[in-house]
Amino acid sequence: MLRSLVGSEMCIRDRYGTDPTVVMSIIASASQLRRVATSQQRRTLKVLAALYADPKQGYPPKYARDDIPFVPDYPEVGTDGVGKRSQTAPYEGDFSKVDFNPGDLLGCVSGELGLRKFLEDRGHTLVVTDDKDGEDSVFEREIVDADVVISQPFWPAYITAERIAKAKNLKMCLTAGIGSDHVDLSAAIERNITVSEVTYCNSISVSEHVVMQMLALVRNYIPSYMQIVDGGWNIADCVSRSYDLEGMHIGTIAAGRIGHAVLKRLHPFEVNLHYCDRHRLPAEEEERLNLTYWESAEEMVKHLDVVTINCPLHPETEHLFDANLLSTMKRGAYIVNTARGKICDRDAIADALRSGQLAGYAGDVWFPQPPPKDHPWRDMPNHAMTPHISGTSLSAQARYAAGVKEILECFMDDKPIRDEYLIVQGGKLAGTGAHSYSEGNATGGSAESRAFKDGGGNV
Repeated sequence: MLRSLVGSEMCIRDRYGTDPTVVMSIIASASQLRRVATSQQRRTLKVLAALYADPKQGYPPKYARDDIPFVPDYPEVGTDGVGKRSQTAPYEGDFSKVDFNPGDLLGCVSGELGLRKFLEDRGHTLVVTDDKDGEDSVFEREIVDADVVISQPFWPAYITAERIAKAKNLKMCLTAGIGSDHVDLSAAIERNITVSEVTYCNSISVSEHVVMQMLALVRNYIPSYMQIVDGGWNIADCVSRSYDLEGMHIGTIAAGRIGHAVLKRLHPFEVNLHYCDRHRLPAEEEERLNLTYWESAEEMVKHLDVVTINCPLHPETEHLFDANLLSTMKRGAYIVNTARGKICDRDAIADALRSGQLAGYAGDVWFPQPPPKDHPWRDMPNHAMTPHISGTSLSAQARYAAGVKEILECFMDDKPIRDEYLIVQGGKLAGTGAHSYSEGNATGGSAESRAFKDGGGNV
């Protein structure tokens, strides 16, 4: 920059003389013009967001509560064996810096993540759609000239290598939530596209969902609830598959932000806690929670009554729970998977439930998303599946919407993005991506999500 200014000053002196006032005035004017030109260039960005559809009853819905609790930061976590990390919430929980009311429905099309005013005030274009699947979709059409793509784990727009090849202007893929496996990371690395997500924004939300579904399975809650809905009162039918969680051996696949939070919430239940992770927790944390560490999932699961899956999806974890691994588990074990559906072999899970090898399976993640209406998990026995909702409670939406805005501000203003938000940057895995992912592509088969759309969509 200094060399550029010196060169400019010499040229100006040659043309306009040596009066320092004139020279500096011309340099200042030129700098202002450059700033204006740069600003104009930045005002051409197109942001494309794929969000889930509005409520059937219309938007906005009638909310059950008037506010949500204030959460300025996140609990300290120890995920890498090095020590404890703490992380502030987006904008340190200061919601005065966002253009929405915390507790509003932000994750659907009309909610727009609260971004429209922010982006349009800066002169940018925002396109929002829930039509994300197939070559004739709005998303496929709009990605061609998009600079930034925003998607959600709950309603993922799969950013395949083919879509990346079409998107000549694409500079960033941003996940409104946690988990960027819907992006072909290898293709993003090759194209030097930044991939980011709002790390920790909904980790506690998901961990609460895990414990809820674990209890629902073990205590046979859903069939018992249906007894009442259907007008019945057969207690024997309700309790013939109902057990206490107390004393069971429960283990998590990965003890990162979500897995560690699950362990902390289960500790008061007086259960035996286990975990496996490529990064070991600090010894004092293992002692505090009375944890047993295993180096591999294969070694750990054979000892467990309940498995909770909390690892990212990447080539190393794809179809980790296949027929072979399921056969090594205790007969009558349970699995709760709120990580990614593709970590489990779809047909192997359904077969294990039908045979009784598994007593129950729950979670909210499927592959693809949305799943076709003939997906075997919809009607397999003894399941407690939901749509992908664990991380998009109204409380979580406020945090991940604020985080999306924070990341966009940094990106547009050429400021560093928080290291914990980064998955890919500079043509390589970075930040959280370097810690938790491996290079590769986990989007294979995602075209099947088109089947849900062809089948009539939401019913």
